[in-house]
Amino acid sequence: MRIAKPLLLVTTPIGVAGAIYEAYRQAGGLVILMVALMSLIAVAFGTLVYTIRREAAEEARRVTAKASAAEQS
Repeated sequence: MRIAKPLLLVTTPIGVAGAIYEAYRQAGGLVILMVALMSLIAVAFGTLVYTIRREAAEEARRVTAKASAAEQS
């Protein structure tokens, strides 16, 4: 796992870039649709990660506030 994670983080973008290049060579303008779809998926994934992190931070603040209120009582 110590080797696999960095390896995937490096090779995945290289593979995607290579696939886009080959798609452009074979299908020309249709690559625009492929890039648009991949961009949409990336934005959706980013929004999901942002929402999960925001809700986790909210929950942590709520728990901290509850604990400090219990200590003051």
